[in-house]
Amino acid sequence: MNLKVRLRNLGILKHAEFSLGDLTIICGKNNTGKTYAAYALYGFLKSWHNFTAFPVSNEQIQSLLVEGTIKLELGQYFKTAADVLTETSKKYSNQLDRIFAAKKGRFHNSEFQIQTEANDPYKTKLDGLIVSGQEPLLTYSKRKGSQEIIFTLSKREEREIDPIFVKNTILQIVSNIIFADAFPNTFISSAERTGVAIFRRELNYARKRLLEEMVQTEEKIDPRELLFKVYQSYPQPIEDNAEFTRELEDIAKRESFVAKEHPEILAEFADIIGGDYNITENDQLYFIPTGSRLKLTMVESSSSVRSLLDIGFYLRCLAEEGDLLIIDEPELNLHPENQRRIAKLFARLINLKVKVFITTHSDYIVKELNTLIMLNNDKPHLKRIAEENNYQNNELISANQVKVYVAKKALLPLEEGRKKRTRGHTLVPADIDPELGIQVSSFDETIEAMNRI
Repeated sequence: MNLKVRLRNLGILKHAEFSLGDLTIICGKNNTGKTYAAYALYGFLKSWHNFTAFPVSNEQIQSLLVEGTIKLELGQYFKTAADVLTETSKKYSNQLDRIFAAKKGRFHNSEFQIQTEANDPYKTKLDGLIVSGQEPLLTYSKRKGSQEIIFTLSKREEREIDPIFVKNTILQIVSNIIFADAFPNTFISSAERTGVAIFRRELNYARKRLLEEMVQTEEKIDPRELLFKVYQSYPQPIEDNAEFTRELEDIAKRESFVAKEHPEILAEFADIIGGDYNITENDQLYFIPTGSRLKLTMVESSSSVRSLLDIGFYLRCLAEEGDLLIIDEPELNLHPENQRRIAKLFARLINLKVKVFITTHSDYIVKELNTLIMLNNDKPHLKRIAEENNYQNNELISANQVKVYVAKKALLPLEEGRKKRTRGHTLVPADIDPELGIQVSSFDETIEAMNRI
């Protein structure tokens, strides 16, 4: 996955570019645009399907409905992938008002552009079945080494088939073949997660009340509009956090690859929070401290337990290889020791092929990541230090796995039509040295000033 993002006039960010690494860090002072960058990326990765359209004609769909089968050459879509992605970025940019829950027109001058490498269709092998209701609708098949994908309509003699649904389904399958490996499944933990954990029951009550209203009303309404009425004032990442927390009873029934294959990660996480979460059959959420029979509600639990709630259930129930985990300020409510431990947990995740993206103010997290980079060396004295301080090989990372950006004011690229470069808020790449680690001057300057005083 090689993703590069370019932002213009997004909140306080005048012009910014960043690429994703296995671990991506954006740090800097308050009100410098870190969260804008994280939210914009998350919004795109969650909704790109809605804005991506390869040319599948109505004639081709009609042929499928009449003849029962069509063949599409994927090579033509691969060649136009860059242009399609440019158009997708433009369509998404027009939706930034909704992503950030802003007044219409607030982001009219904003631009979000993303670049990536499309998948080579020759390498893909696919077989699948699309079901409508409880009946099979469409099968599709593609052999490895071929550019041809075959769609076959299942027999549905007594029911009318919606051509728009069929077309949209085919478009999504084609888009997945071209882009799915480039755009990872994404989970976000917003900075508002502590409050969401406290008010989980109220969110359930509000949703139940709206559902009752929908059933009782005689007017024709859009169910989705009604269901999300209670969240309409919040940016999409916060809405999604609320929705995730509201559905924990169902989510808790699932098991991630971390739970199946790497339970030691969950054990380390439980040690960080000092216990474990428990969901009862009647959807009651408790925290059970280690070595205790107490069942604490979220209100009774510590702020660190609440702030790590969604991350804990993501690791236990949803995490899969290739995912992107975005966390806004992972240091929230954590003691410095646990900030160091959460940094080591991130390193273990990226070594398990779960990519991590964080925004942070924590010098403890950055310095611990420095240590993990510097100890990843064959020099005898570094191996001795790692062993003496209980660092494990699966916690060590290399400098080329990490991308770090500092949000601050700096010289911007020369704009077309201007003779001089101007200053504005941007993201400046930080130097990462295998022997010295990550250089973040804003942290160092503050610490040096305190030491001097």
